[in-house]
Amino acid sequence: MKALLFFVIIPLAAAFLCALAGRRIKYFSDVIVNLSSLILLLLALNVGPLAAAHQVSVYKLAGWMPPFGISLVLDGLSSFMLVVVNLVAFLVMVYAIRYMQEYTDKWKFHALFMLMLAGMNGVVISGDLFNLYIFLEVASIAGYALVAFGVEAEDLEASFKYAIMGSLASIFILMGIGLLYSYTSTLNMADISSVLSEKQPGMLITLVSVLFLTGFGLKTALVPFHSWLPDAHSSAPAPVSATLSGVFIKTVGVYALSRVFFNILGAPPKVLFILMVLGVVSMVVGAVLAIVQDDIKRMFAYSSISQVGYIIFALGIGTPLAILGGLFHLFNHACFKSLLFLNAGAIEYSCGTRSLNKLGGVGAKMPVTGAAGFLGAMSISGIPPFAGFWSKLIIIVASLQAGYFGFALIAVLVSIITLAYYLKFQTFAFLGRLDVAFREIKEVPLSMKFSMVVLAGICVAAGLLLLPEFRNFLKMASDVLLSGAAYKDAVFGAIR
Repeated sequence: MKALLFFVIIPLAAAFLCALAGRRIKYFSDVIVNLSSLILLLLALNVGPLAAAHQVSVYKLAGWMPPFGISLVLDGLSSFMLVVVNLVAFLVMVYAIRYMQEYTDKWKFHALFMLMLAGMNGVVISGDLFNLYIFLEVASIAGYALVAFGVEAEDLEASFKYAIMGSLASIFILMGIGLLYSYTSTLNMADISSVLSEKQPGMLITLVSVLFLTGFGLKTALVPFHSWLPDAHSSAPAPVSATLSGVFIKTVGVYALSRVFFNILGAPPKVLFILMVLGVVSMVVGAVLAIVQDDIKRMFAYSSISQVGYIIFALGIGTPLAILGGLFHLFNHACFKSLLFLNAGAIEYSCGTRSLNKLGGVGAKMPVTGAAGFLGAMSISGIPPFAGFWSKLIIIVASLQAGYFGFALIAVLVSIITLAYYLKFQTFAFLGRLDVAFREIKEVPLSMKFSMVVLAGICVAAGLLLLPEFRNFLKMASDVLLSGAAYKDAVFGAIR
């Protein structure tokens, strides 16, 4: 179980080494961050069998027993999230080898990215709310700096807005943690759940739920808490946009929200219904705003709001099939949205623009980028047999089984709108007549193509996760949320 420490220690050490020697030794930071992210990915893949064998494993720092000491917890959900986060992080780092050469002080980017990765991994494995908050802040502050990395006026404005909204979210979350601590006299998540199970839920718990819903809703960019996301994701460098949209909002938003409401507060029915409504509203608003965008990255940013809406809607339904579909869509969205942002970065890298009205026909000059973009677009649009089709189908079927026929119809219509604006993206960017200005462009370098091809392959093959041989990867994660407040028994059982 000491391996859990390395999910935080390795990226923190990599960030320190980048800051120490990255400026002086050329390519040093490239080697360090890529090696570190590869090790973390392999480590994440190796702890999966541990979670499967033991269900819950707890590492006690310095031997102090929870709830008095700090504990790190590995279960099916945290194992699932570690794989998602570190898979995307590794591919983004490979992509950034060439993409970030256009920016000065590349080592600063690497140091900040590793800090953000340490924060995300820390959020996933934290066993107590205060350390979850600390890691959430580490990841968020690094994210604010990375959004402003281009130091243009637009980048700084987007970063400032993101920092203000993110800080407001952090205040709500910290207030919720403080009130919960005053009520239960503990910060350990399993212990909080145990105390709450012995008390009658009162107005204080309702207030705590509102604070957490607002705070994590802001982090997740659910409508109406979404205003910061389009500016932040479109202004950041493509590797940062891919990480923010692919895994960051899933980790500090969706994961933290689901962990708190399902495993600590016991999935209150009123909260689940609110999540359902917010998910549906986010689906619709994100899709409608995406279809009118000219900037590719802003289109993808609004699309993220819409697709995260599917995940939250599924979690709000709360049935076993819905939660399985929601987590499957989380994995799929991490892959195809990271791919699409990297795709947008490749277009900007070669063509110097992200405006759809200025592009056209570049697929002839950039066949790998065009093919990868097509596969990502079809998967996110829910076209069979791509992975996005299966996760959306599961969510819609779960909605019908639960009796939410109107919501299921909306989910289908939003998927049609999604197909419309991704066909717009494909048509305006890759098809049609090649503009004279782009006759000399070339395909992007190998490292950038590698990341896009791997992610495109996952978009095609991820449907295999539904086969019995691979389904355990998703089922372990969904079982943790379905267990609800029984999470506490599993954690205390692992300690004993």
